Amino acid sequence: MSTATPSRAPSPPSPVPAPASAPADAATRAPRVGWRVRFAVLAVVWGFSFLLIKVGTSAYAPFQVTFGRLLFGTLVLAAAMAVRRTGLPRGARTWAHLTVAAFFLNALPFSLFAFAELTIPSTLAGICNATSPLWGMVLSLVALSEDRPTRRRVAGLGLGFLGVLTVLGAWQGFSGVDGAGTAMALLASLSYPVGWIYVRRTLAGRSESHLSLTGAQLMLATAQLAVVTPLFTSMPTAFPLVPLLAVVALGALGTGFAMLVQYGIVSEVGPTTGQMVTYFIPVIATAAGVTLLDEPLTWNTPVGALVVLAGAALTQSRAGAAPRAPRPRWRGERRPAQR
Repeated sequence: MSTATPSRAPSPPSPVPAPASAPADAATRAPRVGWRVRFAVLAVVWGFSFLLIKVGTSAYAPFQVTFGRLLFGTLVLAAAMAVRRTGLPRGARTWAHLTVAAFFLNALPFSLFAFAELTIPSTLAGICNATSPLWGMVLSLVALSEDRPTRRRVAGLGLGFLGVLTVLGAWQGFSGVDGAGTAMALLASLSYPVGWIYVRRTLAGRSESHLSLTGAQLMLATAQLAVVTPLFTSMPTAFPLVPLLAVVALGALGTGFAMLVQYGIVSEVGPTTGQMVTYFIPVIATAAGVTLLDEPLTWNTPVGALVVLAGAALTQSRAGAAPRAPRPRWRGERRPAQR
């Protein structure tokens, strides 16, 4: 659920620094549904994405689930671009940068989450997703010179990773936790801030609309999976309906529709409010996995998740931070979110 949007660190959703101004096409349309309702819908859609991945991978290979997700997400954005008469970005350099962004923000993390959920519960995957702000802070301190560590943000980083250890049950030797699956989920969460930092360094200040750049990015990610999927998977011999519908919903709702909804919310109320959706995603993912998939839940999972979210919130705090020099922003910039 991440888009090519320069930002300091992930906090949707991903995913999720304030836009200079809302794009003209978004600002001129009065929303028919209040932003609070759309906010709740977005949290539910992204929270359920991990359940949909789990259902999809029960019948289809992880690369096939990811390809379907990207394909149906791209179709939704393509339809939106056609309705709004938005063209694709121009310039070989822009497309080259978007190709890298598509890999780190879509193709790689979506695939890693799909592979991870072969061996770990969707609840754990959703909680791992919430560690993106923690990874983002670590990377931004190294890669972005204008970000300065503060005691509060460093404390948030430590608190967040303490929460991860709590979720995984470190005191009992990570008993019952699949190490490879968990590592892939955490690597997926790390991939988001890597992509955001790259985008911030290469695509900040672009004049194209958010919809144009995001549509092109998803199109490129779909092309990447279209190449990879046939090399590592074979055509399914059957198409079970429920897993197929899960993949369609994951792409059309959890990727394409969710990106449009989040963009509208950020354009209306700003990124500070919009990024708060991050903190509801693991809660909903856990509730969905436990109630609908009968996934096990022990005390350390919700407690650790709350500690992770508290740490992530502190890493986004800028209280006491040194003033930063202004930097160029592209039109409609927002902080991306993750599902």
